[in-house]
Amino acid sequence: MFGWFKRRRPAVRPLRLRSRDEVGDATRVAFEDLAPDIDTFLGQAAYLQLGYVETLSELIASTPQLQAKEALSRAAGAALTKHQAIVALIRERGADPTELMLPFREPLDAFRTATHGLRPYETMLSVHITAGMLDDFYDALSHSYGEAGARVARILQADADRAQVVEMLAAAIAGDDELRSLLAMWGRRLVGDTILIARAALSTPTLDAAERQQVEPVFTGLLGAHARRMEALGLSA
Repeated sequence: MFGWFKRRRPAVRPLRLRSRDEVGDATRVAFEDLAPDIDTFLGQAAYLQLGYVETLSELIASTPQLQAKEALSRAAGAALTKHQAIVALIRERGADPTELMLPFREPLDAFRTATHGLRPYETMLSVHITAGMLDDFYDALSHSYGEAGARVARILQADADRAQVVEMLAAAIAGDDELRSLLAMWGRRLVGDTILIARAALSTPTLDAAERQQVEPVFTGLLGAHARRMEALGLSA
């Protein structure tokens, strides 16, 4: 399902994963040609944010409670701001945002469909988990692209404004053991699909043993951050 990204092999670039709450130097991981070219990176990153806008907008439309609508609208607005900022960077570089995003429309829409829950709380958790993991991953990739990458890192590190969405999830889980169990299972399922998306974003479709060893610290960091998000909600990862 996910063997679809255009891949060109760029010059060697460093790739690092930095925890959002880390104060010191980031953990640096040499990736030896595994980062995609910058146009691929920017097109993917821009369309991912647009997808979150669409999913959150669907939730707004289907949610009757005004307070919930308002919380979801703030999260959608934050994702839209990130999307627009990446699109602005693409235009500044002289490229067409639509052309860069178009190759990823079908596969990333398929990813959103695969991670769209049957119930609103499942879909809220999907946005929180998948956006969190992929923002971290693309933040890590961004350090491969000089000043343009640094701008993308600042964009992705901006507040996603999902705190109230997380509070809604936590409140619902606290009073419903059946929902807690359901969402814990759903959260574990989301990890596999999201890791596939992250792996597919690299410049090679398959990794040999040495390359797997190179990327392992980054994916270990993603899984650790995922576990912390789940634990903060009272869910087991």
